[in-house]
Amino acid sequence: MSLGGVVLAAGESTRMGRDKALLLWPPEGPGTLLAAAIDALVQHCDMVIVVAGNNEPALRQVVYGCGAFLTRNPTPELGQFSSLQIGLHEVLNRGRDNAMITLVDRPPPEAATLASLVNSFAKRNHDIWAVVPEYQGKHGHPILLGREMIEAFLKEPASANAREIEHANGERIAYVEIDDPLVTANVDTLEDYASLKSRF
Repeated sequence: MSLGGVVLAAGESTRMGRDKALLLWPPEGPGTLLAAAIDALVQHCDMVIVVAGNNEPALRQVVYGCGAFLTRNPTPELGQFSSLQIGLHEVLNRGRDNAMITLVDRPPPEAATLASLVNSFAKRNHDIWAVVPEYQGKHGHPILLGREMIEAFLKEPASANAREIEHANGERIAYVEIDDPLVTANVDTLEDYASLKSRF
């Protein structure tokens, strides 16, 4: 099974006031949230693609330093789904039929969590198109997509919403209960970041 990793990092980080991709992670450094995401995905993926926006010049050194590929969303103002489509096109163009997707503002979960998700995806029935982690009833990231779900995402307009497409194909998704709060951790504001740092 070949997996193409995708890190969505094209957001403007307006609520944070600085690029979330470059926040220190782990909290004491010296790495960043972006580097941590790449390092986590590369353990299970043949390659990792980072989708940047107007922040592409600022992310270039981190992306290439971690051995990942960089692609730019020319219209990040269209929203996160447009970046997801660009990343999925890159996965297919590079000869992979499956993808592991994460967001740069979500610290990577534990290594055992990722291994469990990949194992669930590898053993899924043919009628399951995607595997999504769940923690205490809340869906999280990274998500794993098979070719069928990738095609379902790509046929929609760039203005679509990934969650709505997932709900429309709910019977094709396996939600895997994970005992790891990091799958649902999210960093939108400096307060979020401070709260998350305090837990580490």
